[in-house]
Amino acid sequence: MKLVTAKYQGDIFLGKLIEEENVVFNLSLAAQEKEMEFPDSLLEGLQLEEKFLEKIHELSEAYHENLLFTYGLTDPDLEWMAPIPRPAKNIFCVGKNYRDHAVEMGSEADIPEHVLIFSKAPTTVIGHQADVLRHKEVTDELDYEGELAVIIGKKGKGITQDTAMDHVFGYTIINDVTARDLQKKHKQFLVGKSLDTSCPMGPWIVSKEDLPNPHELKITTKVNGEVRQDGNTKDFIFTIPEIIEALSKGMTLEPGDVIATGTPAGVGKGFKPPRLLNSGDTIEITVEGIGTLVNNVV
Repeated sequence: MKLVTAKYQGDIFLGKLIEEENVVFNLSLAAQEKEMEFPDSLLEGLQLEEKFLEKIHELSEAYHENLLFTYGLTDPDLEWMAPIPRPAKNIFCVGKNYRDHAVEMGSEADIPEHVLIFSKAPTTVIGHQADVLRHKEVTDELDYEGELAVIIGKKGKGITQDTAMDHVFGYTIINDVTARDLQKKHKQFLVGKSLDTSCPMGPWIVSKEDLPNPHELKITTKVNGEVRQDGNTKDFIFTIPEIIEALSKGMTLEPGDVIATGTPAGVGKGFKPPRLLNSGDTIEITVEGIGTLVNNVV
């Protein structure tokens, strides 16, 4: 199941990707027709936990009776939004979760012994095909980072590794766009990671049932068609259960929380000389089993 937040002719809706037909089914409109109570956002839906899935399955069964509520993926009136356009909290991000990336940004000494966590402000989030601002007035070193992101679906605190996957709803793609010079200047990550438009997310959320092995997924990042990152989640230093356990030891995780799991080697700053982003660049991040997130820099 792939769940979408999008806008059609000005109306924001929750949708489900019907891959065999190459269309998005408007769950919100279908619910209106059936006079079913239905959440206004994916964030609200995740907070309903199992009841949300029950509503989706009921509406999905009526899909062929509601063909008027489907839109082709290339329909010019279909505007993609991030699956969770405004997370309730900062996005949790794992730093240096691939050995090769840790080394390219420093040395072997930079490989972490414990999960390294930073965050991005909710105002950074944009959707598939939305523009990433170049921010020339504040940074000369805008960079890309393709990542698998975990979406929490069940509230919990003190979660153990054995039960961690029970708290996962699904997965999406994130581009952890970073101002490297601000990161260095402020000697912490928040400012350099939180410029407006610096967290493209999407195009949709894939349920965990449809992605049973998130620890063996190929991740590829292209800039202007050239492969820059070519990694695999099997190379995580810290697995998803380890990350969830570390985050939840003294903090409650809630439905709709987003965790970016780290980026493989090949970021622009890692090249010699660096190959950073400029206006006009197109970034494509593909994660096996999910899809491709595309954004242009303006």
